[in-house]
Amino acid sequence: MQVQFIKWLAVFIVISAMSSNAGAKQYTVSSPDEYNAIASSLKAGDDVILQNGVYRDFEILLVGQGSAEKPITLTAQTKGKVILSGRSNLKLAGQYLEVSGLVFKDGYTPSSAVIAFRKDAQTPANYSRVSEVVIDEYSNPDRQESDYWVALYGKHNRFDHNHLTGKRNKGVTVAVRLNGEAHQENHHSIDHNYFGYRPVFGSNGGETLRIGTSHYSLSNSNTQVINNIFEQTNGEVEIISVKSGENLLKGNVFLSAKGTLTLRHGNNNRVEDNVFLGNGVDHTGGIRVINEGQVITNNYLEGLTGYRFGSGFTVMNGVPDSPINRYHQVNNAQITNNSFINVSHIQLGAGSDEERSAAPINSLFANNLIYNASLNQPFTLFDDVSGITFANNVANTKMIKELSEGFTTASLPLVKGENGLNVAKLNEPEVKGAETKDVGVASNMNVVSKSDVGVSWYPKIVPEVNFAAGKTIIVSADAAELMTALENASDGDVITIAPGTIVVPSVLIIDKTIMVTAQTPKATTLSFERSALFEIHDNGNLKLEGLVLSGKDSPDAFGNSVVRTKKWGMLHNYVLNVENCDIERLDINHSFNFFTSGKGAFADDISLSKNSFNGITGHVLSLDKEIEDYGIYNAEYVSITNNTFSNISGSVVNLYRGGTDESTFGPHLDMQGNVLTNVGSGKRNKQSASVYLHGVQVSTLKNNNFNESEPVVVNHTVGEPITAITNNTFLNTPMQMIKELFAPGPHTAVLNDNVSTKANKR
Repeated sequence: MQVQFIKWLAVFIVISAMSSNAGAKQYTVSSPDEYNAIASSLKAGDDVILQNGVYRDFEILLVGQGSAEKPITLTAQTKGKVILSGRSNLKLAGQYLEVSGLVFKDGYTPSSAVIAFRKDAQTPANYSRVSEVVIDEYSNPDRQESDYWVALYGKHNRFDHNHLTGKRNKGVTVAVRLNGEAHQENHHSIDHNYFGYRPVFGSNGGETLRIGTSHYSLSNSNTQVINNIFEQTNGEVEIISVKSGENLLKGNVFLSAKGTLTLRHGNNNRVEDNVFLGNGVDHTGGIRVINEGQVITNNYLEGLTGYRFGSGFTVMNGVPDSPINRYHQVNNAQITNNSFINVSHIQLGAGSDEERSAAPINSLFANNLIYNASLNQPFTLFDDVSGITFANNVANTKMIKELSEGFTTASLPLVKGENGLNVAKLNEPEVKGAETKDVGVASNMNVVSKSDVGVSWYPKIVPEVNFAAGKTIIVSADAAELMTALENASDGDVITIAPGTIVVPSVLIIDKTIMVTAQTPKATTLSFERSALFEIHDNGNLKLEGLVLSGKDSPDAFGNSVVRTKKWGMLHNYVLNVENCDIERLDINHSFNFFTSGKGAFADDISLSKNSFNGITGHVLSLDKEIEDYGIYNAEYVSITNNTFSNISGSVVNLYRGGTDESTFGPHLDMQGNVLTNVGSGKRNKQSASVYLHGVQVSTLKNNNFNESEPVVVNHTVGEPITAITNNTFLNTPMQMIKELFAPGPHTAVLNDNVSTKANKR
């Protein structure tokens, strides 16, 4: 009887399983209403297929209780052919849920995340997966409105083989949230994703990946970040910000990416087998070490130019008895078997100051390979480094005295391996006494490729601004013809204007990459009857060449500009180049600027070259709209070379970055070979400066002539700014005025070979 019962029970289980499998359903839906009609009834094993098409304002909630054998799935009919646009998002809640094949573009999330692994604070997703999803330029139009593209909650979730590119508004691209025990020790996997271009944000809030927050940083996340590619993820100094413990970051590749992988908070993280290829790009960095028990091993770093907190490698000083949101002392860091090839800066004790006075302790720097083709040794020590033991490292340059016992100097010819990485062909007699076979990364180190990450059906393209990529459109000196040509032009087109004079009756909107040039240099004059001639909008980039630009027909009102951005609300970074132009008669009323940035607008590059500016009642470049002192600014790179400036009431440039935030790269100013005559003396020039720089991080003023002008005024704020004022002539002009607004002691600017023929009048 018992045997018969057991046989019956076995048959019942099989029949039940078959019945359960048979009960799984497949739904094909083509609208939000159709989806919502079935969403609350999904069971384990059910599949939902979204038919190809564009779904606008579709907030998807995938909720249910799947199982490991029978997950609930949501996928596109054809991967890449289901577009979520407008105000759409995706939330997952429950367990064993899987989503794939969707594309988010042409819109932005109406909630705090495009994809959230939770329904609400009480209902996370566990054991769930999002794979082969694209989020492309899906940014809130208010660049200071913060959101995530992906927020991971719950436990044991996987985010893999996705493609994320073009986040332009504030907020972390992917965030692992640790808000309570239900989300800690989560064992998430973030793997094989393509993190594409993220433009420089121009303030804090531009991280690509963050694991935790300072509030929960003493908790463990146990998240693994494996085999992802980060290409030109340039948002801010921290590409990856680790703010929790026991995480593994392994096998990731960073391509021309400005910033660093930063162990900002949390202990006992492991960073291994990662590849950083800076390709000599400005501000490309590697790894920054803070806190206890960090292991950094078998990482390959090459062609990195960054310095200070963005260096190729940085070990920071901490704050004694640090509060949870500051800098904990480096303790028991194990830095072994890494290769530093043409890395410009390795900084130890970085950030040392009155507050950050706790130098690293109980740490090891061993078996590392350092090679610089320039033969410049890369180390800078900012504090006592006796708490770091240096052992069995090999370099091709002579080390500084404090490190010499831990390094062997040797000739290190490099050989490129099959994986594309350089290894040193060590010359044994020259490294006698060192166990060189164990120095640097393993020769068989695996390097993930672009074809291994993201999706195969969406292009991995980094956008470029090319002013001559399109066709040439020749127009006569006629306003209507010029306006029509601009309206019909495509990205990269060149509009060439025949000789003559044009009075433009309307503001010319620039919402594409456009070059406007004269058919015969200086034979075409543009004047304008509105408060601006050109206004740059999102997606706009403008180059002006060989033109005469006049304010003679402008309104008799204050605050005109030849070029301006939208007054507020720009999302896209832009480029402005002006070359070989004559700018004149911007004097019909006061405060007439050549260029005015709107609030929130951000330029990747502004360049003035070989121009003549004469008769301006305002500033040439007004880049000072972010006055709240939050570390925000209006332009990353400003280049002013070989121009003449005469009779300018305001400054040649007002460049302002307020606050004490340390997370940005710029602003940068390069001003060389210019002649300034009678610049800066207008009564409305509040700074009484010919050049006004506040909080600028990198400034070079070289070979300029200042005649009968106001001084250069420089205010240093934070970030150990680099200011060099050299080989300039000040004729009847006060010398530069430089202040350290927060740091004690004398200013840090380099002043060499400047000539003054008049004593300072201040």
